[in-house]
Amino acid sequence: MPDLLLHQPRSLDEACATLARYDGAARAIAGGTALVLMLRQGLLAPPALVRLDTIPGLDTIAEVDGTLRLGALATLSAVAASPLVRARVPVLAAACALVGNVRVRNAATLGGNLCEADYASDPPGVLVALDARVRIHGPHGARELPVAALVRDFYETALAPDELVTEVCIPLPAPTGVYLKYVTRSAEDRPCVGVTALVRHAADGRLAEARVAVGAVAGRPLRLPAAEALAHGAVPDEALFHAIGQAYAAAAEPVSDARGSAAYRQQMVAVFVRRALRAAAAGQQGAWRV
Repeated sequence: MPDLLLHQPRSLDEACATLARYDGAARAIAGGTALVLMLRQGLLAPPALVRLDTIPGLDTIAEVDGTLRLGALATLSAVAASPLVRARVPVLAAACALVGNVRVRNAATLGGNLCEADYASDPPGVLVALDARVRIHGPHGARELPVAALVRDFYETALAPDELVTEVCIPLPAPTGVYLKYVTRSAEDRPCVGVTALVRHAADGRLAEARVAVGAVAGRPLRLPAAEALAHGAVPDEALFHAIGQAYAAAAEPVSDARGSAAYRQQMVAVFVRRALRAAAAGQQGAWRV
């Protein structure tokens, strides 16, 4: 790994100004679990790194005015273990606990996980289903963006080179539900398909709302509002789950990789959307490696 200039800013403004000086060539580093590997393998060769862990206040976890606010530098272990997250959004806590191994989770940050935009990662799809938003800081001030709009494609985000994600915000109360991480190889930590299903029940037992996000199959998590709308006011039964699963499979444009071919992934999308909806409708909460 080549020698790099290492900047240690003490504020967000200083960090963004430093990134701006390099005209997009420098890289911000938080936990470094992805970036350090890319540097070692020669996939990236930036002239400088801008550390974010020297900026105070970016790792807080709090509920403020009906919103769960997760600092971008909160580690995946911290999110998974947080009593607040586990009580208010248990599916996110459980999904973060499935990422990699304990060493990775102790270093990797929630903001870094999103900004890497790795298609085969667990938290982005869960956050898309939760209607999460990110707060972004840049030289021209702050702005907010849905996580669904932040991740544009494979390893591509909507961030400008001199912008940083500072918080992940989840509206409360969140629907309850599950995340299913389908892994095709015993030695593999990354999902072949990851499906989040969240539901709200009406007083009569029908579904008032259903949300489904499918990750790890294409460049960005997939949500289909038209397919979700099939559940509104519907009886939660196998026919409904099958119809929504088929709609997602038809709309998916999967990639082929070592974890599964595009054709196989397309079939598994239908299977795991159906299973996730069934589990969520039955009142299950959490995340499982299957």
